[in-house]
Amino acid sequence: MRLLHTSDWHLGRAFHRVNMLGAQAGFIGHLVTTVRERGVDAVVVSGDVYDRAVPPLAAVELFDDALHRLADLGVPTVMISGNHDSARRLGVGAGLIGRAGIHLRTDPSACATPVVLRDAFGDVAFYGLPYLEPALVKDEFGVEKPGHEAVLAAAMDRVRADLATRARGTRSVVLAHAFVTGGEASDSERDITVGGVAAVPAGVFDGVDYAALGHLHGCQTITERVRYSGSPLPYSFSEADHRKSMWLVDLDAGGAVTAERVDCPVPRALARIRGTLEELLADPGLARHEEAWIEATLTDAVRPADPMARLAERFPHTLSLAFAPERAPEDPDVSYAQRLADRSDQEIAEDFVAHVRGAGPDEHEQGVLRDAFDAVRADETVREVAR
Repeated sequence: MRLLHTSDWHLGRAFHRVNMLGAQAGFIGHLVTTVRERGVDAVVVSGDVYDRAVPPLAAVELFDDALHRLADLGVPTVMISGNHDSARRLGVGAGLIGRAGIHLRTDPSACATPVVLRDAFGDVAFYGLPYLEPALVKDEFGVEKPGHEAVLAAAMDRVRADLATRARGTRSVVLAHAFVTGGEASDSERDITVGGVAAVPAGVFDGVDYAALGHLHGCQTITERVRYSGSPLPYSFSEADHRKSMWLVDLDAGGAVTAERVDCPVPRALARIRGTLEELLADPGLARHEEAWIEATLTDAVRPADPMARLAERFPHTLSLAFAPERAPEDPDVSYAQRLADRSDQEIAEDFVAHVRGAGPDEHEQGVLRDAFDAVRADETVREVAR
């Protein structure tokens, strides 16, 4: 059986101030063409179909168009909700849509009820695990302390239990939206840390033939059977070096996996350039970036006049401008943003306690801070879904 694995469409999202709806429509067209021309038997979409719980109308219309075009091909599609989606909204009409071969899996309690497809070698069971927010699903899965590993492991236990009841030789595919250990993050994913921990081990997916992951925006192979497709389009300059693609996965009669990357259309190249303003305007080596979307970091000791306007004369698609004067690390003028770079909310809070009190929080206090951040994030999730 040949699968096309994609995820993280983020329909409705912009890239800085650039409307990406046209590029997203171009990707949908490319996906449909790939399904038709490469003999795809099933499409799997591993979450974050939309960029937010209440997407703009234009994004909903594009999603509707995608569903119709996939249904017209007669190729089954399995989709799950991600942490950006409203599971309840995305799942509206799932039963009716399923009759057209588009299977939406947004209810955690149904994670062990697969979509079963058949090829010349027998059945393939597709299990959809929507994004599992630990604080919201801990009761459903009977875990005492909510955490990503605990709830995902409990869901996978249900998957393996169902699989054990099926005919011998039944192959299996799991769709999941999570941060798996070994994955490389970018700046455009929403933080899903719980209790100071975001990642779950790849071993949680043991026992299935292929795990089609979503959430991280870079295409990557965790193991031969556990892969991220990544987002089909860039959503931050941290993705400048990404090769945007989908996985074309073949499952043979015994469940062995072979995978090929299928490149996605590139609306415009991304480039990160750094130097003084005069260097960036004069460097002939930067000519190749003149039509790219640009993130420019200026290192001038004194902020130059009209930097954006002057950059735009050479690089008309400059979208982001930052200032990082080259100073010694101990320089008191190093920016607050630079001092906080790559630090979690938990670490920033602990540093604040140490600054105010003269000593950092003890183990109990660290736990209180973790619980507070987890509660706020869970509350935000509930309120967003309820909008």
